[in-house]
Amino acid sequence: MPVIECDPADAREHLEAAGFEVSSGNTDHERWRVTTENATAVAYDEKVLIQGQDTDRLVGLLGEYGGRAHVYFDGAARNNPGPAAIGWVIVTDGGIVTEGSETIGETTNNRAEYEALIRAIEVAIDYGFDHLEIRGDSELIVKQVTGAWNTNDPGLKERRVRVRELLSSVDSWSLQHVPREVNERADSLANEAFDNDS
Repeated sequence: MPVIECDPADAREHLEAAGFEVSSGNTDHERWRVTTENATAVAYDEKVLIQGQDTDRLVGLLGEYGGRAHVYFDGAARNNPGPAAIGWVIVTDGGIVTEGSETIGETTNNRAEYEALIRAIEVAIDYGFDHLEIRGDSELIVKQVTGAWNTNDPGLKERRVRVRELLSSVDSWSLQHVPREVNERADSLANEAFDNDS
């Protein structure tokens, strides 16, 4: 459960500017609260407590993240096509900022790789990072997104467009193919999602 040390009045202004509806606190100790579909932020004196299943955006807005991040992604489909899962890791010089994984139903391996990339970029943007150095072990995805290779698959084309839309909202980005061992944590997270779902 993230706790953000901050001025609650500044935090409130920041959330309101981002389009969140801020309501009064439920107790005398609560300064205010914000409730989204999957998370709640509650302000106290000099801190905001964030709880729920999807806290990334609130933490990103209030945690004073920003700047450069290394983003790792991996997707996998068992039996290709078959049950699929994705994993991602966001890293700065200070270490791992956040990581996650989830199952995504049945699809192909390449589509799972794209879904992992999309999710990783969304999380990095939610955290406020605006210079992304993205790494993945799928040469196909890297070459397609960077424009070196084309695709005739409508599903991959659609996902490539989504990736480029997301990347257009950051100040700078790079996307590089790396060996699987360099992408080991994202790969492990995707595999853990399979194990946790069974």
